[in-house]
Amino acid sequence: MVQKRPEMALRRLPRDLQQRLYKAMHSLAQDPRPPNCVKLVGYAELYRIRVGGWRIVYAIEDDRLIVLIVEVAPRGSVYCNL
Repeated sequence: MVQKRPEMALRRLPRDLQQRLYKAMHSLAQDPRPPNCVKLVGYAELYRIRVGGWRIVYAIEDDRLIVLIVEVAPRGSVYCNL
């Protein structure tokens, strides 16, 4: 599940980058805690994965089997909007 803001940001990106980010997001459905994920300090249930110079920040609701994409942004600005 992708929130509105990340979805809009993805639409403005070049097609090849969109495909890489969507592929990474779809892989979270199979394994929401891949080996390269990092739990964000100071946030209860937020994790991030790296896709090149971009970051995907997401929350996991284990009881409902949901992965919620919170933010997709370049490394330098991804944490400003959390």
